[in-house]
Amino acid sequence: MTRPQLLIDTDPGVDDALAILMAHAHGDVAGLSIAAGNVGLEHTVRNARVLVDLLDARTPVFPGCATPLVRMPEENAAFVHGRDGFGDVGFSEPRNEAGGEAAALALVRLTRQRPGELTLVALAPLTNLALALRLDPALPTRIRRLVVMGGAVTGQGNTGRIPAEFNIGFDPESAHVVFEAFKDFDLVDWELTLRHAFDDDEFDGWLAAGDKRAQFYGGICQVARRTNRERGRRGVIVADALAMAVAIDPAVVVRSERRAVAVELDGRLTRGATVVDWANRLGRPANANIVLQLDRERFAAMVRRALGVD
Repeated sequence: MTRPQLLIDTDPGVDDALAILMAHAHGDVAGLSIAAGNVGLEHTVRNARVLVDLLDARTPVFPGCATPLVRMPEENAAFVHGRDGFGDVGFSEPRNEAGGEAAALALVRLTRQRPGELTLVALAPLTNLALALRLDPALPTRIRRLVVMGGAVTGQGNTGRIPAEFNIGFDPESAHVVFEAFKDFDLVDWELTLRHAFDDDEFDGWLAAGDKRAQFYGGICQVARRTNRERGRRGVIVADALAMAVAIDPAVVVRSERRAVAVELDGRLTRGATVVDWANRLGRPANANIVLQLDRERFAAMVRRALGVD
């Protein structure tokens, strides 16, 4: 398989970290554009730099938006990822410096330099991408594929507003801009990640058998795993890694459905919800390929390789 050419918008984040390890193991990464989300921008930028150091890579890191486009967020995900986003392990200052170019400008520039080549993997709130679209509305025509980790397609979200998933709920206006601009994208939602959690014992075996990447990931994921157990969630949940698997190898998708998807902006209880027209009642063109099932073994093999097991 030809190595995919990836451009990653991310807010590292524990599961972002695994996705970025996968991206470097299986593809070529043109850059990491960084948003606030799981934790604040100062932490997410630093965490991206920590990952680049770990991988001995030369991947550029572009700091982006520190806040949503319109409203300040009601919550972050520090209780899952740790106050610093990486499980509060306490890594030393990374060697690699972040670039001086803003993330939205980097998204525009890289897609202009490499039209039709890059798969854009959106693992964060969609603030950077929405701003890039406002700067350059033609950006979707230059992207090979867009894969979005976000949403809860039957309303079983993971935020205080029950139907909303975190990435979309953090910045609904940006998600609206992106979903309106792209006529064809892959959507990997929160509910899919719950159905594809890894068995705890099996995952611990991978961590024990892997290299420095597995040791690193085993350290940063402890807070998230404990929090998920306390909330009654079973297994090791790696949302962003699922989206990365779809970006790396589209053949990992076993079942999907194309539907029109929009974002609720105003509801008192439903702001940030992803609304799917499952029955085509509105007659709007389908814009999202909603991923419903992955090949578990194929996905697991990608993760094992990223951890240095295979």
